[in-house]
Amino acid sequence: MNIRVRNIKISRSLIAAFFTAVFVVSGIAQSPAAGPDIRAKVDEYMNARLDAKGFGGAVLFVKDGNTVAGGGYGFADLEAKSPIKPDTKFRIGSVTKQFTAALVLMLQEEGKLNVQDPVCKYLDPCPEAWQPVTIHHLLSMSSGITSITSLPNWRNELRFKDLTPAEVIAMTGPLPLKAKPGDAYEYSNTNYIVLGTIVEKLSGKTYEQFLTERIIKPLGLKDTGLDNGKTRYPNSALGYTMKNGVISPADPVSVTISFSAGAMYSTPGDLHKWQMALLGGRVYKKEETLAAMLTPNKGDYGYGLIVVTDRKGRKRITHGGGIEGFITDSVYFPEEKLFIAAFTNNDRNAMGELMGALTAIPFGEPYALPKKRVAIKLDAAILDKYVGEYQLAPTMSFKIERGPDGLTMEPTRQPKAPLFAESETEFFLTVVDATLKFVKDEAGKVTGLEFTQAGRTMKAARK
Repeated sequence: MNIRVRNIKISRSLIAAFFTAVFVVSGIAQSPAAGPDIRAKVDEYMNARLDAKGFGGAVLFVKDGNTVAGGGYGFADLEAKSPIKPDTKFRIGSVTKQFTAALVLMLQEEGKLNVQDPVCKYLDPCPEAWQPVTIHHLLSMSSGITSITSLPNWRNELRFKDLTPAEVIAMTGPLPLKAKPGDAYEYSNTNYIVLGTIVEKLSGKTYEQFLTERIIKPLGLKDTGLDNGKTRYPNSALGYTMKNGVISPADPVSVTISFSAGAMYSTPGDLHKWQMALLGGRVYKKEETLAAMLTPNKGDYGYGLIVVTDRKGRKRITHGGGIEGFITDSVYFPEEKLFIAAFTNNDRNAMGELMGALTAIPFGEPYALPKKRVAIKLDAAILDKYVGEYQLAPTMSFKIERGPDGLTMEPTRQPKAPLFAESETEFFLTVVDATLKFVKDEAGKVTGLEFTQAGRTMKAARK
């Protein structure tokens, strides 16, 4: 389960993870355009991305209730050559959380719980450290509870197991809280797994049954559901990743463990239908319930949604999700009545870059078309000048070495990755969608490098 967060952070694993962010730009806000020009530019961008990177996805643009652009690009199944369509089903990862939050709030409207209730009121047994944690803290990502996905053995062991919510609680419960509940934003999948268990206990139904009864059926979400990880649903995409520079099937991880934090599947159209019902006041009985869900807390996190005003003064309601083989994102601009969604079936897709470009198109802002990267050979003498260590952050550095096949980059406590030259100073990676440029001073001495991923460039000084 890859996690979607609002702020761009340095990846702790360039091989297993990537930067994800709500795209933020500076300047003066413009009104979004609509019409054939938008559709043509979206097609141009997505086709260029498909040509350059080898994978596409499904996108949707809805303005004032009218679809203005979108479609499918690339293959849902590479072997069968079956194309991605607008209604192709994708795993949506942490986008699941807004559905879970809605179910919790429905139970509150029925008087079965209060978000200020202690979590331990509904858990038996309940970890001692969780005594001060409330449902509100879980919903708002301010509980301090350790995420199951941050445990040291997550990557190599846990993500392959069909762990139950009780087993997740048993693994994370004994750990001390990372912060006093309510004091800090700390994204944790455990929070929403616990919320799913509370939904089941108070509804008397399985999470899937309650989700279907209260949201999926009433809203007619025909292409949305809880993925059991064992069924290949009709018209669904297979998930892919990059291995040694080649598009390959994603690791066959468990979806069971994701549960109410990230196990759903959907389509851009169904997600739009759901969000318009939610934001249009057709999900809750009380206006204050929706208001609570959309009230940003620490880290601009509401309940299962991020609510933020970007540097252009535009309010955004957003949340993304990542799970092996898939990355999903959507953003709604309530003042402009503009909805944009992008679903991809390759977990090395730079979603921040993709959503940044897609968002720029209707607002008439600059963006760059993806280009296909072609590797060239450089003399060993040139490559030797770049060998060394470069400090990217206090806890992250890049060790550049030269082997028989060229340069490699080794991030702190991570495997080496090959670098491929595009020019004398510019290189790219294939294990993730990223580039690297070496920087020289006036005398030609290499003083640092610039690392770019998901549209974000960071500088690292040579040590």
